[in-house]
Amino acid sequence: MNNTKSKELYKAGQKHLVGAVNSPVRAFNSVGGNPLFMGKAHRSKIYDVDGNEYIDLVLSYGPMIIGHGNDKVIEAVQKQVCTGFTFGASTENEIKLAEIVCNAFPGMDKVRFVNSGTEAILSAIRLARAYTGKNHIVKFAGCYHGHSDALLVAAGSGLATLSIPGSAGVPKEAVQNTLIAEYNNIDSVKKHIAECDDIAAVFIEPIAGNMGVVLPSDSFIKELRKITSAAGILLVVDEVMTGFRSKFGGAQELLGIEADITCLGKVVGGGFPVGAYGAREEIMQMVSPLGAMYQAGTLSGNPVAMAAGISTLEELKAQNPYDKFNAQAEIIEKALLAAATENGIELTVNRFGSMINPFFSAKKITNFTEAQECDTARFTKFFWGLIENGVYIPPSQFEAWFLCSVLSDEDMNKIINAINAAMKLAK
Repeated sequence: MNNTKSKELYKAGQKHLVGAVNSPVRAFNSVGGNPLFMGKAHRSKIYDVDGNEYIDLVLSYGPMIIGHGNDKVIEAVQKQVCTGFTFGASTENEIKLAEIVCNAFPGMDKVRFVNSGTEAILSAIRLARAYTGKNHIVKFAGCYHGHSDALLVAAGSGLATLSIPGSAGVPKEAVQNTLIAEYNNIDSVKKHIAECDDIAAVFIEPIAGNMGVVLPSDSFIKELRKITSAAGILLVVDEVMTGFRSKFGGAQELLGIEADITCLGKVVGGGFPVGAYGAREEIMQMVSPLGAMYQAGTLSGNPVAMAAGISTLEELKAQNPYDKFNAQAEIIEKALLAAATENGIELTVNRFGSMINPFFSAKKITNFTEAQECDTARFTKFFWGLIENGVYIPPSQFEAWFLCSVLSDEDMNKIINAINAAMKLAK
């Protein structure tokens, strides 16, 4: 595979960009080799600057759910660009997108648009504290909620410990009110509730997507909702990744729970920078200008992003691709397991709706500790094998793959063939 131009751009980018990238995962540090620079995309395909074509299973980490370059989305964006980029004032499309989002999520009466998932979660922390009058929050090891200080933490060696900063530049004071629990272990949450009467909220990805795709057990997620409600603790469900991915709405509805606060991103902007947080009326009444919890943003509700979001969600609802997603994900899972068995490789696969992830491990992955025990060296070989065979996946064992609604039968056959070839290289 020729990647001469990508190599040249990587070298040139190091002069004025940090590591030649604007997000660490793009540096390919976990898989080695030269990062790929992309030039264009269309429908289910993405093309690098050297002209190599790939079936895109990254999809900008989720938002391109109806594929790249949908005609209706392009038309909506072009129309808005010609009308105005941004006004720093309210527009009608903010109201339209808010109605679509609130109607899709039970228990969401009002929503506030922001510019990223990180911003949505940061605002939800402040809102939960304002509403409850409490300061501590609980998060789960392996769940990523953006890079705000209070949630950029790592678990200690114990089952449920006080957190330590997970990044240089995060002072211990910034995370002293953050408690770490273990995903799929309800006792780790109960221990915090028993020992601390100052917990404002528990934050969770309903389907974890940043330690690989990890599903909650039915008993765990429902018991979590039960014990937080009983203790007067808000349950904040981070659907930045899962929103509109398993149904037109959120994963929480399929799991049989209802969040107090829901955070969104990715698909809601149709590929443009959008995040959102929403809740029932009494909670959202705390947000300025109605209440005392201040949060603002000049570009929040940006007109171009609103137009893209409305068009994307309208098209997604019309297509209703969720049965197709489940069927295609099942085909990919079977192909992964069959190829691994044929090559004597230990592999397990987790999937939910249009999200799927293979783990190079003999056991089912249910939490971050188990995910970290996977054979990442074998994943690296497998990753480059897929790249060489025209399938683009996230350059990390711990990131979800995503499907788009325009994935064709021809694409599926190419994915299966690529999996077979890459698994041979991973032996």
